[in-house]
Amino acid sequence: MSWIASSLWDLLAGRKTPPRSPRSPRSKSAESATKKSTPTRKPMQERYDKLVTDMKQTYGVRIRKWRSSMTGCAWEVHYESGRLVRLVESPYPKGPMSCAIFLHEIGHHVIGFRIYRPRCLEEYHAWKWSLDTMRELGFNVTKSVEKRMAESLRYAVAKARRRGLKKLPAELIPYAT
Repeated sequence: MSWIASSLWDLLAGRKTPPRSPRSPRSKSAESATKKSTPTRKPMQERYDKLVTDMKQTYGVRIRKWRSSMTGCAWEVHYESGRLVRLVESPYPKGPMSCAIFLHEIGHHVIGFRIYRPRCLEEYHAWKWSLDTMRELGFNVTKSVEKRMAESLRYAVAKARRRGLKKLPAELIPYAT
């Protein structure tokens, strides 16, 4: 087996070192693997991260769980002591759709529960707050997000009608099928 010098100084000094094996932690493939595994934050993701922090602090909301699906839930827990805990489950904002769903769930806490009747009207106001907030903060509201809002509201109106809703609020007329 032949040995080679690892640097010019080794060659000049007459030192010889064994060649590096591909498994060596100092090999080129190991260096590139390290670079790939080190997460780098993209500027847009940093904005989503800041949005999450700001919304939690501003509205006193606790995230119970980050969901892998594009669904969410918001609720409050009232304790006998008078303590109120605001909870949310939603996807972590990584793009326009997950951001809209996250803000929709925050919107339920912002507008208040049981303020708007019927329930489908509360859904409308939570969606409206979500999309208005995205636009105000400079986040992209895509056609897919607007379609998701419309589908969600059509479903909420149909559900309310199945349950006996007599009079549909004016804001929801466009979503009646």
